[in-house]
Amino acid sequence: MTDINVFLDAVGLDCPLPLLKAKQALNRMACGEVLEVLATDVGSVKDFEVFAKQSGHALLLREDNAGTYRYLFKKK
Repeated sequence: MTDINVFLDAVGLDCPLPLLKAKQALNRMACGEVLEVLATDVGSVKDFEVFAKQSGHALLLREDNAGTYRYLFKKK
C-alpha cells in the first residue's frame, strides 16, 4: 500500500480544473511525496496520462470506479 501525503477532491469539476488543481498541489509538495486525486471528469483520464509523461511525475495508479477516477502521482 502506498502512503498518501496529499489528497485532492476534484469530483464535480470540469476540464481543465482537475489538472490545474493537481498541478498546484504537486507544486506545493516535496519530492517523493504521493498525491491522490479523485475526479469525475472523463477528460481527466487523457489529461493526467499526458501530464505524467510531460512533467516526469510518476502516475502510480489510475482506476475507474463507476465514473469516479482515482489517480496516484508521485512527485519527481
